[in-house]
Formats: sequence, structure tokens, C-alpha cells
Amino acid sequence: MQLFALGINHQTAPLAVREQIAFNPEAMETALHNLIAQGAAKEATILSTCNRTEVYCSTQEPERIVSWLANYHKMEPGQIEPYLYTLSHTEAVKHAFRVASGLDSMVLGEPQILGQMKEAVRYAEQAGTLGFLLHKLFQRTFSVAKSVRTQTEIGANLVSMAAAAVRLAERIFPSIAEQRVLFIGAGEMIELNAVHFAARSPKHITVANRTLERAQVLARRINGHAITLNELPDQLAQHDIIVTCTASPLPILGKGMVERALKMRKHRPLFIVDLAVPRDVEAEVAELNDVFLYTVDDLADVVKDGQDARQGAVKEAEVIIDSGVLDFIHWMESREVVPTIRALRDHAERQRRHEMDKALHLLAKGEDPAKVLEMLSNGLTNKFLHAPTHALNQVQAAEREAFLDMVHRIYHLQPPE
Repeated sequence: MQLFALGINHQTAPLAVREQIAFNPEAMETALHNLIAQGAAKEATILSTCNRTEVYCSTQEPERIVSWLANYHKMEPGQIEPYLYTLSHTEAVKHAFRVASGLDSMVLGEPQILGQMKEAVRYAEQAGTLGFLLHKLFQRTFSVAKSVRTQTEIGANLVSMAAAAVRLAERIFPSIAEQRVLFIGAGEMIELNAVHFAARSPKHITVANRTLERAQVLARRINGHAITLNELPDQLAQHDIIVTCTASPLPILGKGMVERALKMRKHRPLFIVDLAVPRDVEAEVAELNDVFLYTVDDLADVVKDGQDARQGAVKEAEVIIDSGVLDFIHWMESREVVPTIRALRDHAERQRRHEMDKALHLLAKGEDPAKVLEMLSNGLTNKFLHAPTHALNQVQAAEREAFLDMVHRIYHLQPPE
């Protein structure tokens, strides 16, 4: 089995493609079970965020992972393949390290991806698809990411997605303090946005979520009001700024609902940031007058601010990552010889036991212990040296020099004068 990383991200695929192969967190364990049950991989972990969907796996047939990914999402492989990258062995390890360190993110150095990767590993652990190889990979991945974040300035001057959303809103409204803000969802991304917007002291804050209890927890933190998603049609028109990020497989805000809200608002501007993948807002909403709709991809230009200041840190991070990759690859390659080492030790143990049984039999017959020990030591020596001596006598001339060098290295022999 070999290590592979396959997937698409914000650099290789547009949002319209990414949202089609995103995985709902609630279905992640089922998907992992299905992948392993299909025999496509021995081990697997799926990382699915707004910017990427990746499968880290141990397999001999990566093309079967591509077929499974397409079939699971009811697509043809040809619809995915133009956007897909397939990385093996060293490149797969390096990619995992770079992703966890924030070097492959839309927001260079953003910290959320590390938590998302840890969550992906937890799903795999719960599903029983995280084997020895992937466990070691992610253990090392998190260690390298920690080193990058503590030893470099990769997070300095960071402009997060949340900060970018605030900046965009301030381009539409003179003052957020005069606006009413609605957050749809109560996950980590919404929490980050809520903190940034709350710092601008908006006139009113509402948190809408599928479960009212979770919405209330966040609302209390930011001095807001909590509602359920069922109340959105009646509440939407009362808000000027909407930030949404849920795990819903279907849009939360349809064109019809937004149109009705605009009529009630008498066409006052409505600013919407959709950070969800798949999207929470129907794409047709962008066609409406007086609606300013932004997706995760639309925020790309804004978050580039401050990236130049972190380019020096990227070089330092790459050095740490390359060192970590070399260490992990060395560990992987050393694991390849373990079966041979085990077989060699088992072979030696059988020989030892055979000679030991002979010695014990002779002692039981009353033979001289000194002679028995001498026979035991001679027998072990002859058995242990028989295989290499026989191989030396049989080696062909073309291989003799390399074989002799290997024997000298194994037994620490001094080369002949």
C-alpha cells in the first residue's frame, strides 16, 4: 500500500465544482465506511472545507478513489478529473504539512485549517479508518504545523475571512454601527465573523440556527438575539448585513425569499456574505438589484492584503516542512524493511531453539557440560554463518564487489589489506 493525497481546492476548482463534492460533517463517517467497504483503500481520512475536499489514503489504486469520489456524489469521473490533483509518497506528505501550516490556504497562514484537519482525523478515528500509517502521518503533520506557527511569523499581519467580510461591509455602509446584522449558522466560521462584526457595535445582532440552543449560546456571547431557521422568512427583511455558513446541502436563502425581503425593505441595500460550501444562498440572488452577494472566492482579493509581509515567513516555513518531510519519509522507508527484519529474527530463533534442544538433550544424558556448551556455540556459529557463506560462494562476478561490500558493512569487517 502507498500513501496518496487526492483532491481539489480553491486553486484548482471553482466554487461551483467544490460545492458538488463537499462532504456534510454528519455524513462523514458513513462516507469513510463506504470508501473502505468498496475496497478502494486500506486507510482513509477525508478533509472537507469551504476551500478544499481531499482524501488522504493508503491504497495501491488511486484511480479507484477518484471513481469512488465521483460515484459518491453522483457525478462522472470526467467531471472531477480536470480539477483534481493526485499526490503520492513524498509529495503527499509535503502537501499535508503545507495544508496544516496554512501555506496552501486562500488566507496565507490562517489557523482554522489546522483545527479542521484535526476534526477530519477525529472523524476517521471514530469511523475506524485511521490506520497506523495515517495516524503517524497526521501526528507528524500537527507537530510540523506547530513548529511553523511558533517559529515563524506566518500568522503576522493576517487578514482573515472574517476581517475581509467586515471590510467589504464597510464599503457598502458608512457605519456598521447603524446596521442590523444577521448570522446564519453557529459554527466556528460564524463565531469568528460574529466577533469581528460585534467589535463594530452594530445596532442589532441576530443569530439563526437549526437548533435554538446553540444559537442562544453564541447570541449571549455577542449580546445578540437567537432565532431558528424557520423564522428566517419573517426576520430577513429586518437585517442589513447577512453572514451565512451552515452545513446544509441545500440553499438556505432562495431568490424568492430574498426578493420578498427587498420589497419589504423598499429596496434598501442588502449585503450578504456566503461562506458555505455548498452555498447557502442561491446563485441567482446575485442577479437582484440592491443585493451585494459575496462568496468565499469573492473574498480572495481582500484577504491578499498583508500577504507580502509574510513571504519571508513562508521561506522559513518551507525549510521546517522540508526537514519534517525527510524525517517522515525516512520513517516510512524504514517500515518497509520491518517484515524482512521480523522474518530474519524468526529464522534465527528457530535455529537457536534447535541447537538449544540438542544441548539440553545431551545434558540430560549426563554429557560433560563444557563439551555441550562448546557444541552449542559451534552449532550456532555454523548455522548463523551458513547462509552468508553459501551466498558468497555462489555470487556472480558482476555482483561480487557490491556483495562483498555489503557483507563488510553488515558484520563490521575491516577490508582486506
